[in-house]
Amino acid sequence: MLTNFALSNCQRPAPRDGRPRLRSARLAGYRGLMESRVNTPVYRQRRERPDLLGEQSPEGMRVTQVSAKAEHPHSNIYMEARVFTPDSRRFVFQRFLDPADIDARSSRREYLLCDVEDGYSFIQLTDEEGAIGPSVSPDGRYLYYFIDRTVAGGGWWAIKRVDLDSLQRETLAQFERPLPEAGRHLSNLYVLSSISSDGARLCMSGYLGDGRSHNAPWGLVVFDIERAAASLILEGQSFCNTHHQYSRSRDPEESHDILVQDNHGCDIDELGNIVTLAGGKGADVHVIRDDGSDFRCYGFGRDGVERCQGHQAWRGEQASVVASVAIAGEERYPLLEGRPVRAEPGTMHHGRLIAGATRNRISRSMDREDSCHFAFDPSGTRFVSDTFGYRGRNAECVIYVGTLPDEPDAVLQTRYLLHPRTSFGRSQHTHPHPFQSPDGNVVLFNSDESGLPQIYAVEGFEYPER
Repeated sequence: MLTNFALSNCQRPAPRDGRPRLRSARLAGYRGLMESRVNTPVYRQRRERPDLLGEQSPEGMRVTQVSAKAEHPHSNIYMEARVFTPDSRRFVFQRFLDPADIDARSSRREYLLCDVEDGYSFIQLTDEEGAIGPSVSPDGRYLYYFIDRTVAGGGWWAIKRVDLDSLQRETLAQFERPLPEAGRHLSNLYVLSSISSDGARLCMSGYLGDGRSHNAPWGLVVFDIERAAASLILEGQSFCNTHHQYSRSRDPEESHDILVQDNHGCDIDELGNIVTLAGGKGADVHVIRDDGSDFRCYGFGRDGVERCQGHQAWRGEQASVVASVAIAGEERYPLLEGRPVRAEPGTMHHGRLIAGATRNRISRSMDREDSCHFAFDPSGTRFVSDTFGYRGRNAECVIYVGTLPDEPDAVLQTRYLLHPRTSFGRSQHTHPHPFQSPDGNVVLFNSDESGLPQIYAVEGFEYPER
């Protein structure tokens, strides 16, 4: 699971009916002046890596190490983030200035823009302290990102964007006061943001604690780009690791849906650190409209046998969601596809047992169902994943691609690509986190096989036939 690194919290009783609190709080914002662009050179670190190909790798496949400087770790943002331009030419990734601090909330990171067609050359986009939560606009014009200069119960945060052609930066809004209806500051912003498919709204989650109490609530905020205004739409103690993802559907109604994760049983200390990420029967998955209405549920996990891993994603631009789960007592990690249902307050966190829940076990044809981090192309038919591995768990991690036909009860067909040779260690940035370009021709992944996490690209492969 991707975790958030919190600072602090405050106590608030859980709702008696088990529902999340839905709030609408308008925040005042402003548009700042245009800022100077980053004075940046063009980095050319590309290295061909035929040594990463294995005997089972497809003939003609090529592996490129995109970043290769030993003094700085580099990594993908995350599979679910929108970081590619729609023409598949450019994507955004991150560089860390302190190799020993890459998983800390205070980690200093810079966002970089890579040009696939120019031999994977890249340039620096940001240099501000506290940059976090990048999202490339669906039209490929801007990178939106947040600046987090908050402390528990105070500080400030801002939303900025940089033009990917001119590299000119602009502050869209800065927020220094508590959320009006919540009466609390948003702090400890999540590492990911998400942008709506029409490019009009961003969502970001953060911590609502004051630094003095145990198990404080977290909140999900939606930012209207044109109005430079934000609303708190979702609040609750167990939303500490939301993995919020705007639907990528171009349908005007579906474009308002946000996928969220609810980490039941999490425990947060007085400083906001995650002591227990999830407990009991584990997390579940929901969707909510970006006005805070229509909270719906997916039939994954929470039955005492099946447990959500915390990795789920929209199936490309389709309206369904795919989640990876773990089966108790077995070395299997299946993939399930489903659509949301409306559940009664007393059953909305029953997961697999929710009445009317839809499920399709798309991985059922695999010899050994094993999916950890995964992603789909916009069509929802081309897929890439890494694995936990079985012998020694992470030691046998591999990357594979798949094809999932656009039809009822579809079954995933898969093809092996390579072993990423990463340690798959405690750091998130050693996890492969594979994802593909919108056209499906490039798969990117992380590996620390060279000593520090770096980014690699795979080309020249084919997806399985349907």
